[in-house]
Amino acid sequence: MLDIVKRTLPATLILLLIPALVGISGWQWQPGSDSRWMYMLFWTTETVTRPWGIVTSVILCGWFLWCLRFRLKPAVILLIILVSAVLAGQYAKAFIKEQVQEPRPYVLWLERTHHVQEDHFYQLDRQARGALVTQLVAADNTIPGWLKKHWAFETGFAFPSGHTFFAASWALLAVGILWPRRHFKTVVVLMVWASCVMGSRLVLGMHWPRDLIVATLLSWIFVTIATWFVVRFCGPLSIPPEEKAEIATRDHTP
Repeated sequence: MLDIVKRTLPATLILLLIPALVGISGWQWQPGSDSRWMYMLFWTTETVTRPWGIVTSVILCGWFLWCLRFRLKPAVILLIILVSAVLAGQYAKAFIKEQVQEPRPYVLWLERTHHVQEDHFYQLDRQARGALVTQLVAADNTIPGWLKKHWAFETGFAFPSGHTFFAASWALLAVGILWPRRHFKTVVVLMVWASCVMGSRLVLGMHWPRDLIVATLLSWIFVTIATWFVVRFCGPLSIPPEEKAEIATRDHTP
């Protein structure tokens, strides 16, 4: 377990850099930023939003299985552990959201600019919230249409960030499970992707920095436990002899 913690903790700290720096800087979200790069971040966040998050999970599960190349039984166990870790985190996130009931930044902006009471907004069911958001921002030309739709779709509470938990979990699972097999490129790609997802949640007005920080720390706990289960039930993550030649070739490929 200690080796797993030593491996995943530095990666967790790297993921915490963006929300920590944003929080320290005192940056406050406001709508109407450059829509071109916001649109790129929107599509990054869409890789986690339903239903695309399911597609992302399927692709990543397949990639992890290919990278590790376990035999059938440990491969099935690995798949169960990966899916369970992500799902358990999402259930935990949903439970915490209902207990804390923190409003999203864009909801408070609607309260200031369109005189919608936050308490009244969250007393509505999700469908009614979405309809209200659509109605309120319909004539606002400073907000892109795709962002209006995203707000109308994402009307739940803010704390903690489910998108961050999802992306950070996969990135840290890569660090915990694939790093020992020297799949460094995969780790780097997933760390960059997770960081972009986290940044997108701030820029799109969906979360506060603390939402991302807590979600990342929670994902680290879940991933550490999940990685221990992988080692316990699937076998050691050290490089098997038959893969050493392939890894040497991969490492020397430009």
